[in-house]
Amino acid sequence: MVVLIVVLLVLLVVLPIVGWALWLVISAALVGAVIGGLARLVVPGRQEIGILSTVVIGWIGSLFGSLIGRHLFHVGTFLTVLCEIAVAAILVAIASGRTGNAVAHRSTSLRW
Repeated sequence: MVVLIVVLLVLLVVLPIVGWALWLVISAALVGAVIGGLARLVVPGRQEIGILSTVVIGWIGSLFGSLIGRHLFHVGTFLTVLCEIAVAAILVAIASGRTGNAVAHRSTSLRW
């Protein structure tokens, strides 16, 4: 009887919570990839950051842009998405500027 209760508890409580958490992680990664990709399109020039950095920056930009657009300025969905892309574009510019400077310093130190 105790085993049946434990099995039902796992099936009805634990698995839905794990599934919900996994869905949040997957959807955050997808939103981060889309917002980060759009942010990289907005920033002119070549960005020397990887795909994982783009996803993380897009995710962070999405969170802060949503906070700014939806909760600070109380604008609609379209303007909130534009705020998310703008924040992510600023973060992409900062991140690519830092990596670009590191690459430039590394290449100048290797000169004869």
